[in-house]
Amino acid sequence: MAHTTRPLLARLNWYWILQLLGWTLVACLTLLTFGRLLGLAAAWGGVSGLLLSDLWHRFIKARRWNTGAIKWRMLAVPVLLLAPLQSLSMALVIYLVLRKVDGPSGWLPGAIVLWSCVFLAWQAAYQAALALRRANQFEATALRMEVQAKDSELRALQAQVNPHFFFNSLNSIRALVYEEPDSASQMIDQLASLMRYALQSGQSDTVPLHKELAAVEAYLAIEKIRFEERLRASIEVEPGLEDVRIPPMSLQTLVENAVKYGVEMSTTGSDIRITARRAGDNALIEIANAGAIRSIGDSTKVGLTNTRKRLALSMGEEASLQLSESSGWVRATLQFPVAA
Repeated sequence: MAHTTRPLLARLNWYWILQLLGWTLVACLTLLTFGRLLGLAAAWGGVSGLLLSDLWHRFIKARRWNTGAIKWRMLAVPVLLLAPLQSLSMALVIYLVLRKVDGPSGWLPGAIVLWSCVFLAWQAAYQAALALRRANQFEATALRMEVQAKDSELRALQAQVNPHFFFNSLNSIRALVYEEPDSASQMIDQLASLMRYALQSGQSDTVPLHKELAAVEAYLAIEKIRFEERLRASIEVEPGLEDVRIPPMSLQTLVENAVKYGVEMSTTGSDIRITARRAGDNALIEIANAGAIRSIGDSTKVGLTNTRKRLALSMGEEASLQLSESSGWVRATLQFPVAA
């Protein structure tokens, strides 16, 4: 099984990197302020500050104070505990270095104020890092929920397609059961094959065009039994487009409409032409039937709206479905980007 390698920046331990950089900077500033004589004390200030801040960090995590809103204790502890401890440790080192009998108590209050500011700055940086991490987590959660919602909507839309198609096919079979039982039997066999495809393809967001066209051919075979010479269908696919992926049952829905409003409503029937070709970086799949756009019922509106939504969810906002009429033909055109 392939393993995904995390980016280098994501694998780095940024807490310790920033800790070392920050306290090294503090040590350098201390050295510049007090001179080389207190070089050891400056170095100790960086080390002790790192140790105290890390202990405080561990305490915050253990008490889970790093979740939710900032608490007053997270500001009080750096001032009332960490800064005095840091100042006393610095005073001890300076005393040992200088060997002063009277000790460095004269500058101790100022040191406490200084280290209070340093630890408050550390606390502010820590809180900012927590806020940034929460923002990233919220963004990732929102994105994950958006994907899940999109997937749920797509599944719901596909669940609407299969019963719609199934009931339309049953209506076609019902019309032949008494008049032509043999033809009805053939239609049932074709319908079983189509329903198998519908159930299997419903598990995927998209299917290869050649599989969808095979289902369309099976559907047209069913309707051919019913309409005989009134239904004349042709399919032309430009080489190289057989494997482009489209939402399952999307073409079948459009072909259903072409049969219903092109063939069924005409005494002479209609040609149904299905073509797939490239147009620049896009694929164009067109289902055309002779006739005119009529005032259609809710069933067809639901089918077209459903197909548009599924197309957008599966293939992005650049994909589209247009219904047009020209020169005595009604055309439903699917358009979506394809790789070169």
